[in-house]
Amino acid sequence: MPVDFIQQRKRQKYLLPIALVVIVITFIILWFGYFRKEKPVFAPEVSGPVLKEIKINFDILENPLFKKLQPFIKVPSFEGETGRDNPFVPY
Repeated sequence: MPVDFIQQRKRQKYLLPIALVVIVITFIILWFGYFRKEKPVFAPEVSGPVLKEIKINFDILENPLFKKLQPFIKVPSFEGETGRDNPFVPY
């Protein structure tokens, strides 16, 4: 079966743009996700970086849907004979 050089040329024509797009997408992901770090916030009265304030919303505890939730019933422990002492020993 003869080698189809025209088919290989068509593939090579699309290979470079696809490789460039993959490289650009990889660079963007690495730049925004890994190399770029968030700058710490400095307050004038504090000598070091200030941590972001964490706020917890406790209003969910007052929601009537939350109050209707029921806890799971406890599953009783297994009563009876367990398996063999050494499960790897043949019968």
